[in-house]
Amino acid sequence: MADNATFFFQEKIAEMLERRKTVQNGGGAERIQKHHDAGKLTARERILELLDEGSFVELGAFVEHLETGLMEGIQAPGEGVVTGFGTVDGRKVCVFSQDFTVLGGSLGKMHASKIGKVMDLAARVGCPIIGLNDSAGARIQEGVDSLSGYGEVFYRNAIYSGVVPQISAILGPCAGGAVYSPALTDFIFMARGSSFMFITGPEVIKSVTREDVSFEELGGADVHNKKSGVAHFEYDNDKAVIAGIRDLLSYLPSSATEKPALKPSKDSKSRATPELLKIVNPDQRKPYPMIDVIHAIVDDKTFLEVQPEWAKNMICGFARLGGRSVGIVANNPRQMAGVLNIDASDKAARFIRTCDCYNVPIVTLVDVTGFLPGVAQEHQGIIRHGAKMLYAYAEATVPKITLIVRKSYGGAYLAMNSRDMGADVVLAFPSAAVAVMGADGAANIIYRREILNSSNPDATRASKIAEYKTAFDNPYVAAARGYIDDVIQPEQTRVQLILHLEMLEGKAESRPFKKHGNIPL
Repeated sequence: MADNATFFFQEKIAEMLERRKTVQNGGGAERIQKHHDAGKLTARERILELLDEGSFVELGAFVEHLETGLMEGIQAPGEGVVTGFGTVDGRKVCVFSQDFTVLGGSLGKMHASKIGKVMDLAARVGCPIIGLNDSAGARIQEGVDSLSGYGEVFYRNAIYSGVVPQISAILGPCAGGAVYSPALTDFIFMARGSSFMFITGPEVIKSVTREDVSFEELGGADVHNKKSGVAHFEYDNDKAVIAGIRDLLSYLPSSATEKPALKPSKDSKSRATPELLKIVNPDQRKPYPMIDVIHAIVDDKTFLEVQPEWAKNMICGFARLGGRSVGIVANNPRQMAGVLNIDASDKAARFIRTCDCYNVPIVTLVDVTGFLPGVAQEHQGIIRHGAKMLYAYAEATVPKITLIVRKSYGGAYLAMNSRDMGADVVLAFPSAAVAVMGADGAANIIYRREILNSSNPDATRASKIAEYKTAFDNPYVAAARGYIDDVIQPEQTRVQLILHLEMLEGKAESRPFKKHGNIPL
């Protein structure tokens, strides 16, 4: 009897192992080789590269498509997507990885169901969800069922937004409706030369608009990281993208109910920053590298910049101060004098809200003359876009520290998180200037009659500019009114920021009840 039972189970186990082997082989050796020849990892290889060794647990391996209509008799091992969970640096994550070797990674109803289930799991247990996208798009053979599948995924992207970090890697084509799931997530990674995102492909565009464009020119990694602002990070290949995801995760908590983990550093909290005296040029007309200011003050001079090639007049990214993860928002005087324009406002607002979602304190470094003037900016909605920054800062309840490095003028003074916009602490260098506008413009307005009526207008203008600078181009008028909490020595910047972050560690802030706000999109 026992022998019969053993034989029965051995048969069933052998069948199970054979089925699993079929699933793990995906589209077969030939298609896998073609994938490798293109310099890409397979869906399973990507997961193993992402997760800690031996930690991956697969879910839904034996799911199959509904086999209706045009799908009858078609083999699709694993339904063209690998799903499951594992760990990254010991922290639990959920993951799905589309398998391009199986029907081009196309999304059908059960393919979407697998993704939806692992997203639900991530939300229930409170861990990041990472999507490794490599898909030709909707599975045409399944018709409206395929569209329904996309709806299931998009809905979850929206509902779980701000609940757990959602990270998308584009590691192949991502076309049509498929682009909207990554677009709804927190961060998008792309690989140069092998990943593409677009609503309509080159052939459709050519037939409709007569424009002749390549895949790379239309929706390659460079396009979305430099021109459109759709993506956040760009790397050379699959492995580099995956290493980037692991790095990003280290700055984020597992869910909105947690804070980012402390990461001890040998970089002393009391380290002085005398180099700032040389980096920051006191002459407002001369640019300096704000990125060097950031590197000087953060732990181990390590800064993970987000969207580094888009809207370069605004710098956003993650770093650590005294072991604490922080989000840094900074004007870049070397690009358009650091002014705020439409793209910079969108970039900053999105980053601020992401930090607030996941309990990452925000440090704002200010050197801004104002919003970019011009007919094009006004007609394209700089009012609406600039309002996004104001909204994002006011909405954020995480610790917020603002440091005015050199100048902060006009509406941009408010948009860069002034005291009135909710900053917990506002610091300034002695070189800082806070006013409605710069001395040159202000003198021309305030003393216009005196200058025009003077026998020597140029000398009078110069005198009045100097007079205005003495009276207003400094941090002490704002400090006298309590808008600036302290004027600090640049050499003590790192020390001061860490002290204030530690003080704000237990910050709690309640807001009036509402269903949700209405950000000026």
